[in-house]
Amino acid sequence: MHYINLFFFSVYPYIAGTVFLAGSWLRYDYGQYSWRAGSSQMLSKKGMRLASNLFHIGIIGILLGHFFGLLTPHWVYQSFLSIAAKQHLAMAAGGVFGVLTVIGGGMLLWRRLYNPRVRATSTAADILIMALLLLQACLGLITLPFSAQHLDGSEMMKLVGWAQAIVTFHGGAAEHLEGVASIYRLHMVLGMTLFLLFPFTRLVHIWSAPVEYLTRRYQVVKGRH
Repeated sequence: MHYINLFFFSVYPYIAGTVFLAGSWLRYDYGQYSWRAGSSQMLSKKGMRLASNLFHIGIIGILLGHFFGLLTPHWVYQSFLSIAAKQHLAMAAGGVFGVLTVIGGGMLLWRRLYNPRVRATSTAADILIMALLLLQACLGLITLPFSAQHLDGSEMMKLVGWAQAIVTFHGGAAEHLEGVASIYRLHMVLGMTLFLLFPFTRLVHIWSAPVEYLTRRYQVVKGRH
């Protein structure tokens, strides 16, 4: 059991991270024709806008929450946000964004499975990654009752310690998870697996988010005289 724990929480994060970064770069370099979102909105618009908006708002909120919540050093916010308050904030925000993700993701998965036109253009990877994302969101919601048993934030800080040890390449990262409930571990392993699978799915379109549109200069279009 010790070696399994050591592998999944001290070694596997680096395997998943390496595949995530190197795989994304290689696919962009050698497989640009497959680098696309593969939107199915043109095939069927029914319910697509609602489902897509719910899912994307939820998943973006979850990603940003995890990124800042796990990787921001405690000294950055300790003067105005206690650990207990951070725990409550994480539970509230995680609950809201998690529910949005589950509802939107469930609608998208149902559409991909049971809409004949969408199903005909879906690959096994499309269905698998959507199902795994939905499962991951559900696992995240299931952790909330466990978090409610540690409103002082003690359990959360173990996860923070692990995440920061991983990204700063400190040894003994798995030791931070001593006594952490199994549901958190399952949630973490599936999360890392999603990063591992990322380069091989349509999720790579995330790298192509049109951020430059926010800063580019306006285009002047002249009408006919």
